[in-house]
Amino acid sequence: MQLGRPAGTAPFALSVLAGGGTGVGKTAGQGLADTVALARAADRRGFQRFWMSEHHAMAALSASSPPLMIARLIAETARIRLGAGGVMLPNHAPLLIAEQFGMLEAMAPGRIDLGLGRAPGTDGATAAALRRGVDANDSFPQQLLELLSFLDDEFPPGHPYRNVHAVPGPWQAAENRVPETSTGPDIWMLGSSPYSARLAARLGRPYAFALQFGDADVDTALRLYRQEFRPSEALAEPRTLLSVPAAISEDPAEAERQARTSAMAMLRMFQREGYLLLPPDEVEAYSATTQQQQILDAYTNRSFHGTPTAVADRLESLYERTRVDELMLVVGGHSSALDEHGIGLMADHYDLPLA
Repeated sequence: MQLGRPAGTAPFALSVLAGGGTGVGKTAGQGLADTVALARAADRRGFQRFWMSEHHAMAALSASSPPLMIARLIAETARIRLGAGGVMLPNHAPLLIAEQFGMLEAMAPGRIDLGLGRAPGTDGATAAALRRGVDANDSFPQQLLELLSFLDDEFPPGHPYRNVHAVPGPWQAAENRVPETSTGPDIWMLGSSPYSARLAARLGRPYAFALQFGDADVDTALRLYRQEFRPSEALAEPRTLLSVPAAISEDPAEAERQARTSAMAMLRMFQREGYLLLPPDEVEAYSATTQQQQILDAYTNRSFHGTPTAVADRLESLYERTRVDELMLVVGGHSSALDEHGIGLMADHYDLPLA
């Protein structure tokens, strides 16, 4: 497994996550083009990896299929690791995911990450349409083991899929009498709960904790992961990543306005109005009730927003508390231009090496 190490002056590796964001007044094509530009910038400015999340039926997020975007970004970038953060496995057949990421790894050896989660990435009705009755809580462990077995081409004797092979993969290399040079995509377990932490530890896989979704207990999750970690062929010692919402600008007021557009989208989602990125002026003009204002303020304050120095101070405080190996900036307010400019400011602050 190729694991990143800190670059520049930061004591942690630094990465970026995006969702193909598109706000009011922007088409899906424009949002996806902005995501391509953001990935190019992250590659050029020395970030460790660029991930995309899987979401469905959300007007503000266009990258419903991270593998499709990764395929495009392979041709648009040179060195940065590309991945899904993540694939919501109960939405898919494990064999399909093994084949898709086997193809991606074949096209960009050593650069592909596959982050796996069990949440639907959408509302209940859409999840039902995607999953056709699959219960994530019951099926996820079995699906995960199937996926790993397809990627390694190692099912136990008597398994019904013993003679089913993911292509590309180890079986194809053996059939074609060529050396198998790829170890497959790097598998990350994603989550924000003790369940995901313990599962990652038991499998001996790196663990990515999502701080952008709420007040989850990151300290307990990381402690359990480290305490219960079992070394594997993939990973000898615990490896951790935290993702945090971020909005960075030389103007702290503008960064806060950007962060508040994401907070407003969360409020709308809670009210079953749909996750939509409104322009900052519309957000500021919104007449919120006391309870709504509390939600807006909570999600705005949760975001790491402000000048590069202010954001770096919060990142370093989080690092001192958690001692994670990597921090990932989750960008995606209404202004994609501010997102791209913001990661450039962080790269300058930490003197990340130019590619």
